[in-house]
Amino acid sequence: MAEKPTSSITDADGAGPFELKAASFTLPIIRLLDNDIETVALRLGARVEKAPDFFRNTPVVIDLSDLAENAEPVALPQLVGVLRGYGMIPFGVRGANADQAAAAEALEMAILRDSYVRRTRQLGELVADMDPEPAPTTVSKTPKAPDKAPQPPTEPAQPRAAGQSGFMLITKPVRSGQRIYAAGGDLSIIAPVSSGAELMADGNIHVYGPLRGRALAGMSGNMEARIFCHDLQAELISIAGHYRVSEGIPNELRGVPVQIFLDQKILRIEKL
Repeated sequence: MAEKPTSSITDADGAGPFELKAASFTLPIIRLLDNDIETVALRLGARVEKAPDFFRNTPVVIDLSDLAENAEPVALPQLVGVLRGYGMIPFGVRGANADQAAAAEALEMAILRDSYVRRTRQLGELVADMDPEPAPTTVSKTPKAPDKAPQPPTEPAQPRAAGQSGFMLITKPVRSGQRIYAAGGDLSIIAPVSSGAELMADGNIHVYGPLRGRALAGMSGNMEARIFCHDLQAELISIAGHYRVSEGIPNELRGVPVQIFLDQKILRIEKL
């Protein structure tokens, strides 16, 4: 996760045992739409199995704002236990009512305002529709008829190149907060990818421009998948669950054309 210092406070003489900073972070959110914790655990487990390293030691915010007003109280301690069991670190809630906030405080969790996490990127699709298949914003190779009325997608469907089954081509810039998933094939972007955006593909990812944000190839476990980009500035890169965050990318490999691949289960970055 990227940290951007914005200001700091020190002693008047400039010395002291610590420095107090204001900083901004990109934080994942679990957006809860169902208070059945067993169902949440089942569906979330199916997603974590695909990329366990991606979720390990990841701090998350629990968003309770979309639960129905008359819904049964959510078992927050049980939910926190589920998230910790999958390697995540739940540290705060938002959208909580008075009872939920009290339960969160009892667990020594932060109570967050929407403005505090306005720059977060949602992982809500992991549990929001309680469906282990890709969220409605994704494009699959063989769509199946939904058994309930689908929610409107947040992004319009992108055209595939003629004759390229399972291949997705994006020609417009990918903005912060957008999530694009090429299920069953490769993803090609011929435009910039902004910080806070997320690219996912079961196959390879090609970015013909600056790659900021996150790029996750081989989502279905394909260890032969690769990421190619003309300008590497990513917050996170991942192949089949093996990942590296921004701080782990050498400076000499930033801002240049690279390919990213697995070699004996070790993530490699090489200049093109």
